[in-house]
Amino acid sequence: MGAGSVTTTDPRRAIPRTDVLLADPALAAAIPELGMPRVRAAVRAAQARARSGEIGPDEVAGSARSEIAHAREVPISLRRVLNATGVLVHTNLGRAPLTEAAIEAIRVAAGYVDVEFDVGTGARAQRGRGALDALMSAVPGAKAALVVNNGAAALALAASALAAGREVVVSRGELIEIGDGFRLPDLLESTGARLREVGTTNRTHLADYRAAVGPDTGFVLKVHPSNFRVTGFTRTVGCAELSHALSENEIPLVVDIGSGLLQSDPMLPEEPDAASTLADGADLVTASGDKLLGGPQAGIVLGRADLIERLRRHPLARALRVDKLTLAALESTLTGPPTGVERALHTSADELHSRTIGFARALGDIDAEVVAATGAVGGGGAPGVPLPGWAVAIPETYAVPLRTGRPCVVARTHAGRCLIDLRCIDPVDEPALAARVREIAEGGS
Repeated sequence: MGAGSVTTTDPRRAIPRTDVLLADPALAAAIPELGMPRVRAAVRAAQARARSGEIGPDEVAGSARSEIAHAREVPISLRRVLNATGVLVHTNLGRAPLTEAAIEAIRVAAGYVDVEFDVGTGARAQRGRGALDALMSAVPGAKAALVVNNGAAALALAASALAAGREVVVSRGELIEIGDGFRLPDLLESTGARLREVGTTNRTHLADYRAAVGPDTGFVLKVHPSNFRVTGFTRTVGCAELSHALSENEIPLVVDIGSGLLQSDPMLPEEPDAASTLADGADLVTASGDKLLGGPQAGIVLGRADLIERLRRHPLARALRVDKLTLAALESTLTGPPTGVERALHTSADELHSRTIGFARALGDIDAEVVAATGAVGGGGAPGVPLPGWAVAIPETYAVPLRTGRPCVVARTHAGRCLIDLRCIDPVDEPALAARVREIAEGGS
């Protein structure tokens, strides 16, 4: 090499090889827990950071370890959220939070379980019999029960089994649209049933139903308009009155109560419940499991044993059935402690006021004010029913860093302020929430 020549070495050559990094004790120990693909991805991400010059070659192993630590903390793409909106059943946040008992039931059910097996006889057994028994215990008026994967599926299965190629008689005022643009008429017609609309948007009479039913009627459907209210010059036909009229023709009455309330609740006097609806003469009741019931996503069907059996034996039932994890969580929800939705619903304004004042004090010198706030059931349940409470109002600029940080906190923004409502926050999470607010105030990202 001639005089004055300079020898350079590409620093990227110093980046540790993949096999060397995978032999690092901390990374190797993570492989059985997280799997080789995830650990290798963390290693390659760290190597890429070094190649781009973001970190030095000697920092690659540490970067991979940090990524693995984060993977342990957040093992899936879904993030745990602290719901500070005051909305109990928040569809965008996964609706009802499961109880610890339900979570433990899922852990047990994750392995081999006797979901469809009789350990005494060694023969096949009724699938999910524990959850079905729990449902009928919770609603003694039900002669049978069936569980499918969501509320819409329950209604679709009923239409397929009882009215395919026939008519479903329904009031025009109950042809609702649910979330994301899905419409009840479209759902029912997709099963091969034909809709026979009766009445008007605001008024439907018993005579309207009487004039519509006949030999081609599969069933009469009543739908609780759970996500809106019609007031003023209105008329609807009650379940008891309609059931009595239909009994003359032996036409089934199917009632979709929506939110999954099994027994009446004084906090929600106008919300229909399964027990009362069956007592009023409904032949089948359909509902959701992850709303006011407070359990996992599921569609619940309760009512006459002969009709339930027709649904259970329909080919579509196989496509709509739930897995062992859902059955375990549902059973535990029904037999276990009060759910998070139930506790939040029955938390008094005075209790919330006391907690909110304590939380505001825990924020220190931050510009915070305790203000009156109104919560809501949400999830299409109890529209127009206010839940009086309180919230801590802080500057609106806190909302984004609260959502994007750890823990992830979703609050409401209103009139230029960020409102932190503790109604749906577990008290054990309040210290971490307060610490996060203080961290943002101190300039933390």
